[in-house]
Amino acid sequence: MLKPDTLSSLFTRRSVRLALVAPTLAAAGVLSACADMSSMPASSFSQNDLPDAVKVPAGHRVAMETVGVGEIAYECRAKTGAAGSFEWVFVGPKAQLNNRAGQTVGRYFGPPATWAAQDGSAVTGTQLAVAPSGNGNIPMQLVKANPASGMGAMNGVSYIQRVATRGGVAPATACNAATTGRQEIVRYQADYIFWKAA
Repeated sequence: MLKPDTLSSLFTRRSVRLALVAPTLAAAGVLSACADMSSMPASSFSQNDLPDAVKVPAGHRVAMETVGVGEIAYECRAKTGAAGSFEWVFVGPKAQLNNRAGQTVGRYFGPPATWAAQDGSAVTGTQLAVAPSGNGNIPMQLVKANPASGMGAMNGVSYIQRVATRGGVAPATACNAATTGRQEIVRYQADYIFWKAA
């Protein structure tokens, strides 16, 4: 049987160990929470080299940077107002949104163009401007965001930029009377930068 002094000593040593371990566990919890918010680190993104047409107005800050990786669907249709002419028409996108660390944080789809975070919040928007992004690439784009639905990362987003685009242009395959209604899928990648009021 342990003496009272021995029991007291054991409890004291255990309390000291818990006091030393608790801050470590708390710090680990904080780091884990930070890792979950890795989609919103302090941004190093600069729009200095972007064309003026797609720059976000002053008074806003970058809230989230994502890389969209996915596909765009096009459909061969008769050209409006040009009898006997046909063209590939944009149908809609479907992409996964990843943060800079490569972790999935949301998705992009449409129509209407919708950016949805994994936390359930989502935003749609209206295109304000586009600017060329090189041959074979869809243009850069500036979108004015509509009020978000749901609570989460998309709340308060005011502008969305599409930059650093790769691929995504209409297919080079024939579009004519024989292929009317045919759909083609084109792969693409683009950075989507989300801005909120500063």
